[in-house]
Amino acid sequence: MRPGSIERRDQLEHLIRVAGSLLGDDTVIVIGSQAILATVPAPAEEALMRSMEADLLPLDDSLEEKADLIDGVLSAGSIFDDTHGVHVDGVSITTPVLPAGWRQWLVEISNANTNGVRGLCLEPHDLVVSKLAAGRPKDIEFCDAAIRSGLIDLGVLADRVSGTDLTASMRERLASWTERRTS
Repeated sequence: MRPGSIERRDQLEHLIRVAGSLLGDDTVIVIGSQAILATVPAPAEEALMRSMEADLLPLDDSLEEKADLIDGVLSAGSIFDDTHGVHVDGVSITTPVLPAGWRQWLVEISNANTNGVRGLCLEPHDLVVSKLAAGRPKDIEFCDAAIRSGLIDLGVLADRVSGTDLTASMRERLASWTERRTS
């Protein structure tokens, strides 16, 4: 394991447990790249496990107070981060760009290591849509690695993209990326 990266499901489970305990909630949603660990517990592709943080979306947080609490206690530079070398970012529902229906495809992690806290993780196709919409080089590398790993069906991805509220330029960029992978 590289210091400062979340590479295994048990590491994500720890972060889910800590965030749930902090919030007094039994469920959090994992929307960042580490959501992939719900589907692939130990990815072989380095680009799928580069992150030092887990992006967690608290439930029932319209005022973003829970996200702020996570940021205040578990974020980069916190005692938690200094101790464990990884951190949690609290995020808002407005942070990710996701397809319609994304909640029905969430992948659950809940076990003894989460102390019963449910981590609902983005399904890989929805995660790739979100990453493509963000469009940063590290996000594109993640998406390419997800395809190389066989986690993404381009037909399903195209359906999810078509069901996503995107600007015209963003829709064109995502379609172009997808077309380059199919040709």
